[in-house]
Amino acid sequence: MTGKELLKKYKDHNNFFNRDLSWVEFNRRVLDEALNSELPLLEKVKFISIFHSNLDEFYMIRISGLKEQVAANILEPTIDGLTPREQLQKIEKAIKPMLQQTMDLWTKEIVPALREHNIFVSRYNELTDSVKEKLTDYFKKEIFPVLTPLAFDPGRPFPYISNLSLSLAILVRKPNGENHFARVKVPSILPRLMQIDHILGTTPKNGNGKFCAKYIWLGDIIKANLSLLFPGMEVVEAHRFRITRDTDIELQEDEADDLLRVIEENIRQRRFGRVVRLEVARKMPTFMLDTLMENLLISREDVHVLDGPLGLSDIMILYDLPLHQIKTKAYYPVIPRPFEDGEDVFTTIKQKDVLLHHPYHSFSPVIDFIKQASKDPDVLAIKQTLYRVGANSPIVKSLIEAAERGKQVAVLVELKARFDEENNIFWARELEKVGVHVVYGLVGLKTHAKMTLVVRRESDGVHRYVHLATGNYNASTAKLYTDLGLFTCDNDICADVSDIFNYLTGYSKQTTFRKLIVAPIDMRESFLNMIMREIENKNAGLEAHIIIKINSLVDPTLISALYEASNNGVKIELIIRGICCLVPGVAGLSENIKVTSIVGRFLEHSRIFYFYNAGKENIYLSSADLMQRNLDRRVEIAFPIEDEQLKSTLKRTLLRVTLLDNVKARTLKTDMSYQSVEVNEGEKKINSQEWLMNHTIKVSGIIDKTKIVKS
Repeated sequence: MTGKELLKKYKDHNNFFNRDLSWVEFNRRVLDEALNSELPLLEKVKFISIFHSNLDEFYMIRISGLKEQVAANILEPTIDGLTPREQLQKIEKAIKPMLQQTMDLWTKEIVPALREHNIFVSRYNELTDSVKEKLTDYFKKEIFPVLTPLAFDPGRPFPYISNLSLSLAILVRKPNGENHFARVKVPSILPRLMQIDHILGTTPKNGNGKFCAKYIWLGDIIKANLSLLFPGMEVVEAHRFRITRDTDIELQEDEADDLLRVIEENIRQRRFGRVVRLEVARKMPTFMLDTLMENLLISREDVHVLDGPLGLSDIMILYDLPLHQIKTKAYYPVIPRPFEDGEDVFTTIKQKDVLLHHPYHSFSPVIDFIKQASKDPDVLAIKQTLYRVGANSPIVKSLIEAAERGKQVAVLVELKARFDEENNIFWARELEKVGVHVVYGLVGLKTHAKMTLVVRRESDGVHRYVHLATGNYNASTAKLYTDLGLFTCDNDICADVSDIFNYLTGYSKQTTFRKLIVAPIDMRESFLNMIMREIENKNAGLEAHIIIKINSLVDPTLISALYEASNNGVKIELIIRGICCLVPGVAGLSENIKVTSIVGRFLEHSRIFYFYNAGKENIYLSSADLMQRNLDRRVEIAFPIEDEQLKSTLKRTLLRVTLLDNVKARTLKTDMSYQSVEVNEGEKKINSQEWLMNHTIKVSGIIDKTKIVKS
């Protein structure tokens, strides 16, 4: 059957979960980690912060898009049968109780528990008079000069309020009794949580010499000293509020003669997107809330009323405290065995394909690969794609050094990487300054593929070496995200990578590749064919098995193909961290499909596609999730693992252990809820991430401390 035929067969709205509601359930699992009684205290703080940071981005991008559809009076339902308005209603109904959970967790459990470990997040009225006086002195010297009180009256319009900024809505009264509204922004250049010890110039220790840190919210200091901003006026009351704006950039690329300039302009315009959410303190009076809603052009359904601090993503600052006893034990990634002896990286790759599994394996071999290529006099050219590289990137610095040494360096910097645009513009300009050939991608497509190609002159001619990966060339996130990377000098793969770079930097209509699968050219069709092959094998009486590990499953055509495979008896195991629009475990539809999700210490980010293929197992790794955006609107690659030992390692360790997880794994049910895996009495508990941390150390043999790279 073709993709169109499959989609027609299964295109019933009951067969698909809503994409955004599925994401809400993913964020609920993040919150569940914060609620986990067995998790160390600062790990709970971290997950509360991640939950709120995730939510901010969700409102800036997804909720803003739904609200635009409602404003445009779009009534057509999505494939799951929900209209944009119905989606918004269901999302809000699901999110608001979770917000209250986080507020209760923070105020009733986390803050008291922090006190037990000598970390005090105090209210202003809990401070002594002498400390208040010193904070007022600090306010006058360090905070007051930064603040700008903005009045709102007939002569002065309602002030502009930036995205995700925290503000105070203030009612002041003149001596003649007139009331006026004013706003003061809590400056983002200062920490939201101010450490009182630093302000007072004291050592953060208590009388017993133990570590002791005392904090106060910056907003509380400002609120307590508002009279200094409004001299001669009575400050009647002040209440916090925070807004979220639509930040999704819309580019008219086909009309842009300078993509870099257009993106810079769109970044500036991002600050002025329409307001999609207003968060306010519960004590804010109705007249003040009405004033905000009227001037921000929003309705009551856009408001979140909260019993606690606004913008809890900012509490991540506490995670940096040197209190290892209330954090998960530190983990130091290991150098993979092929690189342990510090042998020439090209010699190592030439001997055998090398697979890296981050963060269990150190990212340093990837950095060393680029660094050595930049210095090696025999290297003629380096080509690389950069999506999210982070600040102070050692890889970009090596690329710059390579260009300065006269090597041919070509880099595709994806300027459209959401929320990394400014960082990528900076690096693009730095690379261009030294003569690197910088391209910004293809019109209408984001380049999300992770590829590096090194061309080297050797005694027997010119050879190519590549590194392909599921994750970004970012040394920081490589410590936090689980990703896979492959070093190889396979001729066909190297030739394919060369062709893709020519496709990205020049003009090409190439539609076939030797070993790589490439989106938007043939990725959906290739995976569809592999699914259909499993169906054929099953119908021929052979074993059939599919395992897919990805971040998100949304594409209706491939979901329909998996339903067809299930109905033909193919065993399907899906490991999907985030969004899953497939409904598992339904008789006559998906009874042979099991979906699990793992939210743990590391962010599961690797994408693996396993097909049994009648015993001739195929394993592909990819930068792509099974979403329309990845398959149709991005340049993505999937690359095969052909070395039998590496295939065995991936299947029998990574995939097998992940599927055996009964600690962090959650099973997706037919009502879109997730259920913990039941552990029978006497059954061994398996936390797949912990197992992989221990296993990676074991397979590398007895490791000297000098072989451990401290992150």
